[in-house]
Amino acid sequence: MHALVALATIAFAASARAESASPPSEPEGYRMENYRAPAPATLKGAAVIDTATAFDLWRAKTAAFIDALPHAPKPEGLPKNVVWREQPRFDVPGSVWLPDTGYGALSETTERYLIKGLAKASGGDTSRPLVFYCLANCWMSWNAAKRALKLGYTHVLWYPEGTDGWAAAKHPLEEAKPEPRE
Repeated sequence: MHALVALATIAFAASARAESASPPSEPEGYRMENYRAPAPATLKGAAVIDTATAFDLWRAKTAAFIDALPHAPKPEGLPKNVVWREQPRFDVPGSVWLPDTGYGALSETTERYLIKGLAKASGGDTSRPLVFYCLANCWMSWNAAKRALKLGYTHVLWYPEGTDGWAAAKHPLEEAKPEPRE
């Protein structure tokens, strides 16, 4: 009897681990919190691509790459004697970095910033392929790609491995600066 209970407990624990390892399902809306967590394997209306496909698109220059990773600004009110060293961001070369556009709720200013940034990246062509990324296990690019679909972009590609997958494949990276805001 004890052996059966122990076996059932082990089976239940293995099942729970397997469930926690599977990606979550897509929410109806945007992810609103806990952005650094496993993301879904899909994005309705978009194509999900891997590192090899992202690299092929980048090398062929057939898509615009959009980084949605947030950017930590210099804190206001720092004492004058404190040295602020901004954390560098390394992107897929040629990307447009539109930080803070992957949060679940955007201010009007940030939404306008996204709209202008996407128009610039796409050359105003809503059918141009747009590859959205940030880091692995990050919802920011998922949310930003979903917003692009809502804005009428028709060839949205989501690259969930982001710069983590890109760097692991030893593809080139370049230091990036955020697209300027108004």
